[in-house]
Amino acid sequence: GGGGGGGGGAAASPNVVKTRTYDLSMTYDKYYQVPKAWLMGYDTDGRPLKPEEVFADISQDFAQKTATFDTHPHLRTSWCFVHPCKQASVMKKIVQRHVDGGKEPRVDQYLFLFLKFLSAVLPTITYDNTIEVDG
Repeated sequence: GGGGGGGGGAAASPNVVKTRTYDLSMTYDKYYQVPKAWLMGYDTDGRPLKPEEVFADISQDFAQKTATFDTHPHLRTSWCFVHPCKQASVMKKIVQRHVDGGKEPRVDQYLFLFLKFLSAVLPTITYDNTIEVDG
């Protein structure tokens, strides 16, 4: 990642909002048969966040409960992940809400619905969601 530079040592403007950024990695959990979301957070200087800093960004309904840290299976570093144990039932409810509203989601829209689920876990996250999920 890397942000825009600034004026070589000039004091930060009080109007600039400092934000944390997150990398999102997806793997597939064969046991639960659902996508598994992994989050790596960075501070405004690009340094990885400590677990307690990540948990501060995560909804308290999930922090240290269904969201925890483990070694990413492919990247071999410690990432926060959302445990998939209850994810299938939550996703089923999200899909059912769309169906009840008369919008049967297509299979290819599941990932976008999953990202909506993740926004409940990490409420401060913003996506470029320029796609509509409808039937």
